Amino acid sequence: MTTPKERTTPGGPPARLRAALPSAPRPLRAGESPTAVLALGALILVTAFLAAAFPRGVDAYETRGVRAALGDVRPDQRMVEVTASRHDTAPAHYAPDTLTHQDAAIRGQLTAAAPLRLSPADAVRGVRTTTPLTSADPGLPRPDGVDPAFSLYAVADLARHATVTQGRLPRPAPVGSSAREAAVTVATARALHLHPGGRLRLGGLTLRISGLLAPRAPEGPYWALDPLLANAALSTGGTPPTKRWRAALLLAPEDGPALLSTAGEPERFWRYPVDTSTLTAGQVPLLQDRVRSLQHGPGLVRLRAVVGSGGLADSALDGLLDGFGRSRDAVAPVVAVAACGIGTVAGVVVLMAGALAAARRHRELALLRARGASLPGLVGRLTAETAAVALPGAAVGCALAVLLVPGERLLPSLLAAAGVGLLGTLALPLRAAAAHRTTRPAVRVDLVGGRPSRRRTIAELTVLALSVAAVLALRRRGTGSGGGVDALVSAAPVLVAVIAALLLMRLYPLPLRLAARPAARARGLSGFLALARAGRAPAAGLPLLALLVALTTASFGGSVLAGVADARDRAALTAVGADARLTAAAPLPARLLSSLATVPGVRDAVPLRLSTQPADDNGPPLYLVIADADAYARLARATGLGAFDATALADPGGDEPLPALVSPGVRTRFGNAPMVLQPEFGQLVVRPAVVRRDTPAQPGGDFVVVDARSVARLHPDTYADPATAPSLVLLAGPSLDVTALRATLRTHTPASLPTRLTLRTTTRALLADSPLQQGAERLYTATVAAGAGFALLALFLSLLQTAPERARLLTGLRALGLPPSQGRRLLVLEALPQALLAALGGTLTGAATLRLLGPGTDLTPLALPLASGPTPTAPVHLRPDPASLLLPSAALLVLALATSLLQAHAGRLRTTTAESRTGEAG
Repeated sequence: MTTPKERTTPGGPPARLRAALPSAPRPLRAGESPTAVLALGALILVTAFLAAAFPRGVDAYETRGVRAALGDVRPDQRMVEVTASRHDTAPAHYAPDTLTHQDAAIRGQLTAAAPLRLSPADAVRGVRTTTPLTSADPGLPRPDGVDPAFSLYAVADLARHATVTQGRLPRPAPVGSSAREAAVTVATARALHLHPGGRLRLGGLTLRISGLLAPRAPEGPYWALDPLLANAALSTGGTPPTKRWRAALLLAPEDGPALLSTAGEPERFWRYPVDTSTLTAGQVPLLQDRVRSLQHGPGLVRLRAVVGSGGLADSALDGLLDGFGRSRDAVAPVVAVAACGIGTVAGVVVLMAGALAAARRHRELALLRARGASLPGLVGRLTAETAAVALPGAAVGCALAVLLVPGERLLPSLLAAAGVGLLGTLALPLRAAAAHRTTRPAVRVDLVGGRPSRRRTIAELTVLALSVAAVLALRRRGTGSGGGVDALVSAAPVLVAVIAALLLMRLYPLPLRLAARPAARARGLSGFLALARAGRAPAAGLPLLALLVALTTASFGGSVLAGVADARDRAALTAVGADARLTAAAPLPARLLSSLATVPGVRDAVPLRLSTQPADDNGPPLYLVIADADAYARLARATGLGAFDATALADPGGDEPLPALVSPGVRTRFGNAPMVLQPEFGQLVVRPAVVRRDTPAQPGGDFVVVDARSVARLHPDTYADPATAPSLVLLAGPSLDVTALRATLRTHTPASLPTRLTLRTTTRALLADSPLQQGAERLYTATVAAGAGFALLALFLSLLQTAPERARLLTGLRALGLPPSQGRRLLVLEALPQALLAALGGTLTGAATLRLLGPGTDLTPLALPLASGPTPTAPVHLRPDPASLLLPSAALLVLALATSLLQAHAGRLRTTTAESRTGEAG
């Protein structure tokens, strides 16, 4: 029985137990320093910020990508067009008032279909002919004797979109008059010899030209209604092909019903430009549904209720959004691999922080359990303490991500930050619960002495099965299988790293035992003591797992970025053929050809004659390249595009077929038999001598390359004619002076000869110009950098966990006379085994992951635009990058050793300070 004295004695056991278990949860315990609390809060804040910022970053670059995909196309592709049946012959339906009333109703339906937003200022409505009408007036130009054809447009709001340069806008014709007024643009009038006051007779109408117009925004949506509105065009058609002029005439809106009297099959139309400036990536599926509903679904039914049963809606937006969706789905799996890696590393680091706190408070918690504290009560107490730090940190991190990172969706960021806060809250309680399930004496559990349990073996086999399944799935389907993001496939690199960590933990004690035997017989204390302490260290499962996942993710991400850069370099080089490519529609002047070789930075200037030859098999044409064999072979070796020996194209002399370098397609189509080509020089008989997949002069197609000296021998007169001089020059030089090159072109090229200079650097920049790819690449880079930061933090936490014990050991050994150099050596040798384990394991794991997953990872969508011309036909597979494999592991090793040296130096300073104070006290 407890006596009153015992209950009231300040030093009695009940009072001490109450002191050990205070009643109010506080974020700062007696066993924790303010620095530890602030460090935990900062870790949770940064982790929650990254977790919340990632989905918003994905939303941001996808939104920029969809806006660029729709904003970079022609205005006519960003429109919704509604047309009414051309078989409706009621004149009242073509009156301006009717069209205006229907326009208001259509706009109301379209604007109600969010997120479909219109640009009302550029909308256009009216009546137009769908079949061209010809005019036999004698004053019109007829290149091949064919009458020009005209389209008639009676459009509204012409005065707002055009400026009258001569005459006036067309006016409606008086009632009963058969003559109508029409206006044309200045460019059309100049091409067809039209002038104000002139008359045209076509389709039963007599049209008087009332004035000439200048479009205020020729490239805008209003004039994108028909390219003929702004400029007449010379078209070719018919059998045999003949040329004829095509143009458009603009009538007053009130003359729309008059078009029913022509054979032009008029129709009513309403065109509405779509405003994509506020469109987000999350709205793309809904916008596609709206557009498809207008074209084929309930939206079309509602439109027909306004314009009639023959109403139709059409838009190119559906196809554009489909293309963006394919690009996004192709990029997302590669980004998901990085996200899974960084998420795993961050989670392990948070768990390590909880484990460090549990180890730091082990004696306190063991004392509480020994004095009767229940395990649920202890867990609840620790949960309340850590929640007071972790949850506010996660909330602040999420708020910062929402404020600093643009994005459209809030829920994924909230869930990610909440997950980080929950993990940070439960890491310490769960670790403490596992360590203090029962009250028992402390038992040393180390790497050498520990034995894997049956439960651990089963868990390892389960993870192994998941990893093998993920790798097989990725190799079979690939990341670009079109099914979106596969969670198991995205986690494959992480699972491989997990398996490697488990295997290394199993194998690690063996080399320690083998190394400890000779160290025990060697002279000196440092080696044996360091290996013994390394073997007696606690099992570093979480630190090793974090480091291996981080190194694997860094190697994977670095190899992805290196592969993207290499693919773009290769595509740009294939498209240009050298560092610069100069082309012209006519032969280049001889002075220019001789001056190009003297431009600073030009190592080789190879003039070429490139022509297209019809094939005898009625297949694709052949590209004939005539160049000096020595210079062209030197260029091919320098660029790596189909290197060959120039002697293989040497002139055989006589009437023998000329040896040629051909593409595999030429060999497949024609075999090794001689073939006859007919360039402008004269007939050439060539035979395949060398087969190469690529060649600098022609980035694609089937090509044939012959030596220019052989052609000059066979056809000396036509070859020497200036009219057959080269029109293509390939320039090679790593430090090409572009300014001097352009100056040379201006100096030696006549103004009447248009030329085009294409630079490999410019082409390379264009390949990386897609906002979707730029955003994904930047996010990937940031993810790899964050993974490296968490890896360093994991290394720091693993060293911090054993730092007090090392400091005590070092202080005791120095008190016994251990020199400072021996102390530094001891700490370095103690840290070296685990650092080598992590560095070597990370390198091997990264290499194995890349070797296993590389064939199934297609980098083409991330590296190159899907619609770009010079993209390679073969997919760009992931390949190991030596720098990405070795540099992270080397940096980890160096940092681990540097940290050990710094700790030794700090311990020496503490010892010196303590000795000085002892001397002063004495």
